[in-house]
Amino acid sequence: MATKKASKKKGAMKGCTIKNGCKSKKGGLTAKGRKSINRKTGSNLKAPQPGGGARKKSYCARSAGQMKKFPKAAKDPNSRLRKARRRWKC
Repeated sequence: MATKKASKKKGAMKGCTIKNGCKSKKGGLTAKGRKSINRKTGSNLKAPQPGGGARKKSYCARSAGQMKKFPKAAKDPNSRLRKARRRWKC
């Protein structure tokens, strides 16, 4: 019987709040938040790329899918999804 190995990514956002400086009030993560997530998960999150390029194009496409999946967040101009899309200039 194979045992399941605990995922390193599970619960990476736990404890990450606006109050402690991980999340930005403008939407998305702060530099401190990105550093924290990268440390916990071994990933390589980078700052938004509003100037253009492949990362921006990819993010905007992914977040457009989130807008379809979560219509409640898509309608609310103050949702974190909408704020992050504004920050990325999608």
